[in-house]
Amino acid sequence: MSNVLEHLIEGYGRWREDIRAGIEAYQAWLDRNGHVDIQQSLRIYDVLENLKNDRLVLAFLAEYSRGKSELINALFFSDFQRRLLPSDVGRTTMCPTEIFHDPNEEPYIRLLPIETRKEDATVGMYKMQPGEWVKLRLNMTSQKDVLQAMASLAGHKTVAVDVAVQLGLMDPSEAYSTTVVTRGNRLQIPSWRHTMINYPHPLLKSGLVILDTPGLDALGTEPELTLRMIPSAHAVLFLLAMDTGVSKSDMEIWERYVQDHQTRRVAVLNKVNLLWDELKSEQEIERSIQREVKQTADLLRLKKDRVIALSAQKALIGRVRDDANLVKRSNIQQLEDLIARDIIPAKQQIVRESVSREMGAMVDGSIQTLRSELAAVQAEHQELTKLSGKNREMAQGMLNKLEKDRTEYLKRMESLRTNYGTLLKKGRALTDALSDDSINTLLDKSKADIEGSWTTAGLMRSMNSLFESFSTQADNILSFGTQTRTFVEGVYSEFREKFGIATLTAPAINLEKHILAMQNLRGATEKFCKDPVNVMTEKHFLVKKFYSGLVTEAREVFTDTRKELDHWARNALQPIAKHLKEHQTSLEKRVEGLKKFSGDLSSLQERIRQIESQKMALGRQVNDLQHFKQQMLGQSVTEQAATRTSQRVAVAQRG
Repeated sequence: MSNVLEHLIEGYGRWREDIRAGIEAYQAWLDRNGHVDIQQSLRIYDVLENLKNDRLVLAFLAEYSRGKSELINALFFSDFQRRLLPSDVGRTTMCPTEIFHDPNEEPYIRLLPIETRKEDATVGMYKMQPGEWVKLRLNMTSQKDVLQAMASLAGHKTVAVDVAVQLGLMDPSEAYSTTVVTRGNRLQIPSWRHTMINYPHPLLKSGLVILDTPGLDALGTEPELTLRMIPSAHAVLFLLAMDTGVSKSDMEIWERYVQDHQTRRVAVLNKVNLLWDELKSEQEIERSIQREVKQTADLLRLKKDRVIALSAQKALIGRVRDDANLVKRSNIQQLEDLIARDIIPAKQQIVRESVSREMGAMVDGSIQTLRSELAAVQAEHQELTKLSGKNREMAQGMLNKLEKDRTEYLKRMESLRTNYGTLLKKGRALTDALSDDSINTLLDKSKADIEGSWTTAGLMRSMNSLFESFSTQADNILSFGTQTRTFVEGVYSEFREKFGIATLTAPAINLEKHILAMQNLRGATEKFCKDPVNVMTEKHFLVKKFYSGLVTEAREVFTDTRKELDHWARNALQPIAKHLKEHQTSLEKRVEGLKKFSGDLSSLQERIRQIESQKMALGRQVNDLQHFKQQMLGQSVTEQAATRTSQRVAVAQRG
């Protein structure tokens, strides 16, 4: 692997840990300074867990025999000195495979038997049922044992045609699907439906996850891949073979599952070594390669720099043999550089924006709290400075005015509580509309609409009520968010003008990803239902499987939306409530202070000195919070690399 890619993936892991450290430092500051809030603490815990479980997912898609497993071996596992994933002719991965690292468990391979396709449960559901999987331990001290375990990924079995039909792997109207005809009425099918590999590789430990998806037919028979796993991958590497070009089935995979479902996509023209011809010059070979690259880019409607021609086989051999020239000629480094300069920084930006959205407003709120405290301390300082050397009648006049302000403030607070309660009731009504019972009612209606037919027409009809219901709920929630934001800003404007409270803005509710997820489900449903093959043959088994996947995904979108709304409704008004409460406390302290010092002017100077010390401490805390925020947002890995380079150049120049 090129040092650039290796360093950037490992650097990405360190960058993510630095952000976690910044958030934990902020959490410690909250605890240390008595600013702990239960809702805030829960949200910080969620953010830290999300960062801990954050993954950079690269999905490899292709028709059979395009060299996916070989490319994965060359990119990530050449240090094994052998082919980690089986990729020989007739011996390759036969089912979708996830490769990752889970430090909480020993290395393993988990294999989900193909027979589970007879049930309605999705792969995601089975992931919650470890007893349904065949588990193989990976003995990392023995290369032979690891290879033997990995060979199970290519497992297959021979069954009767009717068994393949029951499993949805064979359609009677077609010659074959994800099967190979052997003899007579017998077919060869994969032994496994899905594979999960927990492998302790340094890059996997840094958060990399590899998704290997085999063939058009496997994609077609496992809707969960196309509804969830591929769209949620951070990038798709779509493999083609130089000897076949863009075949009909290649184009079908691209148009169905990649083109409109992934913004970060790269086409890899593998087996470029087939063009290496000793009777041609290097220039002639390069012209042939570039011609194929341009044709592929035109067919897939990609920019030319997103199509990379390479030889995975030669790259792996070159790395195993430590042959730098062969690795260079394989051109694998061009793909690694693209991942390094484009895909990893894009992933970082997503994480950075998420952390900024979740934690930025929280830290800003804490900074505003300190500044409000600072303003209150400064106000008290001014009052006591004016009081110094004055008579008690003057002190009493100041006290009367301050008590009048406090009385008016408390009246306005009572009005705020009434309006606050009205808003919370409306928020709870919206949350109830997304409760498990409400969602189950919708899903039961959807199931009743389609049961008995299991046709594409029935599928579209049954799902429309779900899509429309979600759109209505999303509109209601966004409207509620706008009303709440307007209310909060109005309250702040009023209290700021009357009492000088610092400006704060209510956090906006963010439903974009949930709305987009439901739109994608709707688009996938329409595309599935309009597919001429599905309409003409009415593959009832596949329709049923597709529906099951849709319902699972739709339920998750509804549930995530409810959680988002519930969290937002609980926290949207927290900043204003917190600041107003603190301002009330400050007013009460100032009243008590004036009462005390109007009767005993001798201790006035000591209190002024205490306030000056308090002002300095609050200023330092503001600086600390600004530092925590900067650490949370984090300098990206590419920015860090650029900084290190500039530092090295500066040192060299000074030398």
